Amino acid sequence: MSGHSKFANIKHKKEKNDAAKGKIFTKIGRELAVAVKEGGGPDPNNNSRLRDVIAKAKSNNMPNDTIDRNIKKAAGEGAADNFEHITYEGYGPGGTAIIVKTLTDNKNRTASNVRNAFTKGSGNVGTPGCVSFMFDEKGQIIVDKEECEIDADDLMMLALDAGAEDFAEEEESYEIVTAPEDFSEVRLKLEEEGIPMMNAEVTMIPQTWVELTDEADIRNIQKTLDLLEEDDDVQDVYYNWNE
Repeated sequence: MSGHSKFANIKHKKEKNDAAKGKIFTKIGRELAVAVKEGGGPDPNNNSRLRDVIAKAKSNNMPNDTIDRNIKKAAGEGAADNFEHITYEGYGPGGTAIIVKTLTDNKNRTASNVRNAFTKGSGNVGTPGCVSFMFDEKGQIIVDKEECEIDADDLMMLALDAGAEDFAEEEESYEIVTAPEDFSEVRLKLEEEGIPMMNAEVTMIPQTWVELTDEADIRNIQKTLDLLEEDDDVQDVYYNWNE
């Protein structure tokens, strides 16, 4: 593990998310719709992908009735738009690597918006695969120490027994890492044991981190990330800037 704690970033993101719940709910609504269509139907007991998105929705404080309404809408014949996954890769200032995962019903609009976000931050969109080799796709579960009642050793054994690859103790949190294909099972096992998860998702973890010291570079990458975050088509943004 890099030993780089994502806890502060997640807390920061959650605070920003709370100020823009509507936008976050729109994005998660799309994920729920796609999970219903591609994961095997509206019953989370038979659809592990949907189960994971529901857990993500709840960790973002999405009300249960909103979750249910999105699932029912997606289950209706032709009721949900046909979204497709498109991933963009590119470079930000100082050689930083950025991956943008989108769910869109309009490829031209999304491509234009993503390109615009990179350009305004003095970066550029590259070809598929140009930076993804610098990241590892992993399941990542973050547990807030203050919320967790069992001690570190017990949590580590529980996670490893469930199939996790790695466990790290940070200052304020525990980080559990899994192979992508084992993520659902590990997350479900922790949920069954009553472990409160602050964040649980399959993510892209950088192999190395880039430090930015130039103020203009920092302003520019922040501009790119803010523009991407504001875009309804953008679901996830991964980068190797060490904030």
